[in-house]
Amino acid sequence: LNIMHLIDSKAALLTTSYMLLLQASRRAISPAAAFSTCARPLHNYLSRSTSSSSPVATAVAAPTASIKNSKKTSSLFVSTQPTATSSTNQTSSSSSASSTLFSTMATTSDDASSANEQQQQQQYPIAMSEAERYLFDLNGYIIIRDVLTPDQIAAAHAAIDAHLTDAIPRSDPTLRNAVEGSPMYGSGPPRLDLGGIFEWGSAESEVFKSILAHPRLVPLFHGLLGKGYRLDHIPFVLMNNKGGEGFQLHGGTVDCVSGDYNHNLAYTCHNGSIRSSLLGCNVMLVDHNPGDGGFCVVPGSHKSNFKMPEGMVDGIDHSEYIQQPATKAGDVVLFSEGTVHGAMGWQSDIQRRCALYRFAPATCGYGRSYFSPDGVGSATTTPSSSCTWPLKFYNDLNDAQLAVLEPPYANRLDRPNIREDGSVVITQRSDRKRQHDKEVFKTKYF
Repeated sequence: LNIMHLIDSKAALLTTSYMLLLQASRRAISPAAAFSTCARPLHNYLSRSTSSSSPVATAVAAPTASIKNSKKTSSLFVSTQPTATSSTNQTSSSSSASSTLFSTMATTSDDASSANEQQQQQQYPIAMSEAERYLFDLNGYIIIRDVLTPDQIAAAHAAIDAHLTDAIPRSDPTLRNAVEGSPMYGSGPPRLDLGGIFEWGSAESEVFKSILAHPRLVPLFHGLLGKGYRLDHIPFVLMNNKGGEGFQLHGGTVDCVSGDYNHNLAYTCHNGSIRSSLLGCNVMLVDHNPGDGGFCVVPGSHKSNFKMPEGMVDGIDHSEYIQQPATKAGDVVLFSEGTVHGAMGWQSDIQRRCALYRFAPATCGYGRSYFSPDGVGSATTTPSSSCTWPLKFYNDLNDAQLAVLEPPYANRLDRPNIREDGSVVITQRSDRKRQHDKEVFKTKYF
């Protein structure tokens, strides 16, 4: 009995030592948090030093991808390496994601992996975290911090400054988006809309095109829209000077004004899988501090079954339920278009600037900008006059970004899908089925 007790004690000691080593290795390769928990540096361009009052989520253990900060995003290579942790101690009951880390870096002439270079790398999750799923399903929107770097923010502002004279004011009464005298109206100056951000050339459009398949956003696009997600509207920049008009509340899976069901903005969650028929993506280029105005939302309204009470869409009544999230330059707000949202009148001395995108699942189409009469076809199909965005959209894009410009059609019909490592794979049926369709329909696709 004494001998057996001694053997059991030694075995327990070895097990304890092994677990301590595992914990140490896990700390050495700690995955990135869903939200940054460190103090964020102040942005030099149009930045304000006031701190955000928004709560910061704790780190979530999730598979990550790392990308080195670079002004060039079209030249990437991918390598993989296994983690040094044991899967038995970090798998959760609700996640089946792989524990492989993907490293994505811009190519350079110097391959030395110094400590300084390693510190400059950013870690990105390769799957939407449990916290992100919960918060989006709860509120109908989520804030992703520090998506753009200070250099990218400065580049975006420089590009906008070079095209300011192209901005179109919404000064015509039929274009005004708020009722005069309401909190949404401001003191009267109209909103300024600036288009063409994908058509300004390589240097000026690069930062705006990077959003199409940004490694920090791709896992969320996949989690909210599914594989094969696509750009649905032409993106543009919204600008407001002090006192500038916002936008009365609108949207809702049940329209907030009429009370009619709006399937074009549908939101569903089934067996843990979220799908939004149309997803807004607001890239903040200046700080939106509490009370500044700008984007506002009614949290949870994507699940509402009734229209809004009278006066609420204008912010006059029940305003305590309308929130203006505090964001910093470089943050991105993702929101279901089924979540009732709008914009408060702009109160800051700094000009409001944000770039607005809309994305949709592979088979959904709300806008029709990809039906261009001067086009040459989609990114991966034969030339056609009926299925393309404006031609300059396609300049200087990598394969992942090109995939997002595809028109709506199902994944099984040769659709390019972005993989977790940033590469692209074509999803398709068997050769025999494709041959049969061609024999029956006399065309490549049914």
